[in-house]
This record gives sequence, structure tokens and C-alpha cells, in this order.
Amino acid sequence: MKLFHRTSVAPDTVLAEADAFFPTIGLKLTHTTARSRTYQGVVGTPEVPATLSLSVKMEGGHYTFVEANTDQIGESRLDRNVKKFFVQLHRQTDARYELISSF
Repeated sequence: MKLFHRTSVAPDTVLAEADAFFPTIGLKLTHTTARSRTYQGVVGTPEVPATLSLSVKMEGGHYTFVEANTDQIGESRLDRNVKKFFVQLHRQTDARYELISSF
């Protein structure tokens, strides 16, 4: 699944946050470049191997475009954790931000 987020957080800060966040859910950093990361591991149950590729790029001079690609189908636990990571990034720019259900 492909997910993306635009933020005013600097690309280096986004990658540092990713390096701190994704190991807490069971992923290990397997490949790194200046603007991308690849994580692999097992997330949730059943224990199915998961891969996450994360990349950042400047967009329009003001924003950082964060793109996450998972090898999971549909709304997996890994995909939900990527969304939690995006909320964490959003809170860096607006501490009052809260994820609210549409119900």
C-alpha cells in the first residue's frame, strides 16, 4: 500500500523520527540513504514478514513530501502504524492536533 503525508517538518527530522518510531513496532532498519529508509520485520499477528520503504523529498520549497510503501495488502497493522507515524509528525507542527473518528 502506498501512503503519503505533507509536512513542514524538515526531511532530516522526519527520517530521525522514523528511525526512532519504527523499531518500536518490530521493524529493523535494513537500508539507508540520504533521503530514504527501508525497514523489515514482523508486525502484529499472524507473524507475516513486512517491508516498509520510506522516502522524503522537498516539495514546493516549504513542505516535505513523505512517501511510505508497504508490501502489505489492504489496511494492515503496518499501514495503521505508518498513519500513526504521520500523526506524530503532524503533532510536531501543531501540538493540539488530535486524531478524531468520523463517527
